[in-house]
Amino acid sequence: MDLSQDLLDRLFAEALRARAFAHAPYSRYQVGVAILDEQGRIHIGANMENAAYPQGWCAEPSALTAMIMAGGKQAKVAVVTGPGPDIISPCGGCRQKLREFSVPEELVIIAGDPGGMRQRWTLAELLPHSFGPSHLNF
Repeated sequence: MDLSQDLLDRLFAEALRARAFAHAPYSRYQVGVAILDEQGRIHIGANMENAAYPQGWCAEPSALTAMIMAGGKQAKVAVVTGPGPDIISPCGGCRQKLREFSVPEELVIIAGDPGGMRQRWTLAELLPHSFGPSHLNF
C-alpha cells in the first residue's frame, strides 16, 4: 500500500483528534487510534476506562469496532497516539485484536504523540509467530 505523506498526516491528525474523546479519569493516559481500512476509509477510537477495573477498553478495539460497523474487513494502517514522551505501542491484547483483522506482514503500525510520529513497525514485528484465524482451519 502506498502511504503518501498526505495520507500519513491525515491519519496522524485523526489519531490525535481521537485522543480528545478518551475517557481516562483514572490513569489520565489518553490514547487515540486511527485505522485505515482496505477501502481507504479512516476509523478512529479512544480508550475508555471504567471504575470497575478491568472493564474498560483500549483505543484499538474501539477503532476496529468502528471499522467493522462501517463494513471494513481489514486494517491496513493503525496510527496509535499517546501523550508522550515515551513511545506508545499497542498492548499485547490489542496486538492480537489487530491480528484478527489484518495480514500481520502488511499492517503498518505507527506510534506518535503530540510532538509527531515517532516509530513505525509491521504487526508481524510487534507480534511474531502470531496465532490467527488460519490456525483454526475455517
